[in-house]
Amino acid sequence: MLTGRADGVDSYFVCATPRTGSSLLLGLLASTGLAGNPQAYFRSPDEPLWADRWGIPRTAEGRFDYVAYVQAALAAGRTDNGVFGAKLMWGTLDELVDKLAATYPGLHGSPVTLLGRAFGRTRFVFLRREDVLAQAVSWLRAEQTGTWFKGGNGEISGNTGTGAPPHFDADGITHYLTVIRQHNAAWEAWFASWGIRPHVVRYEDLDRDMVATTRGILGFLGLDRPEAGRPITAQHHRQADDLNRQWIKRYRAAVAER
Repeated sequence: MLTGRADGVDSYFVCATPRTGSSLLLGLLASTGLAGNPQAYFRSPDEPLWADRWGIPRTAEGRFDYVAYVQAALAAGRTDNGVFGAKLMWGTLDELVDKLAATYPGLHGSPVTLLGRAFGRTRFVFLRREDVLAQAVSWLRAEQTGTWFKGGNGEISGNTGTGAPPHFDADGITHYLTVIRQHNAAWEAWFASWGIRPHVVRYEDLDRDMVATTRGILGFLGLDRPEAGRPITAQHHRQADDLNRQWIKRYRAAVAER
């Protein structure tokens, strides 16, 4: 049977930047049956789509009650043991905190207070990638093609693509390298400013041993291993291929010529 919540943990957030394997990790965590059904529930462009999926009434202007939205997200994102999981990118964090501040106007103080009011006792997993050049190449390609993942675990968007072909763009890669470094630094500063010690996961470790990495997160959350006969399995497929490697090589050559 599923274990109960351990060590007072109600919720957790996977905090990341794009192209760090976050969708892969969410699917692995969901497969345990212990760590919620984590998704990017609080990405602003997707919230109306989630609201429609959950049957939350919307006004003629497309608005919906955010308290009802959060409650629906909690219901969708919990496993039977009561643990909730979700993903936050750096820009999404500020948007969520602002919406919670408007939803709970009587609460003042830190973002952590607001997150605790909405989600209970919360922990944080910080997912990052050491090879930021490979990450930037992957980000550029996903932006160009509109394909952010293959496979899936019930996501609301990101896998349909636009049909646009990818094309090499050295300036675009440089742009995403800068953004990645800025967002990683912003996450680290945010954790430090509020005294948060996240469980740090490197994409490279996730790629090398998905099961061990997932079990490490379960341990951080105070959850036991999945019940016997329930394997930890990936729901998503690798996207990087020879084209990614070619772009990395071309970019390094272009930089060396400058």
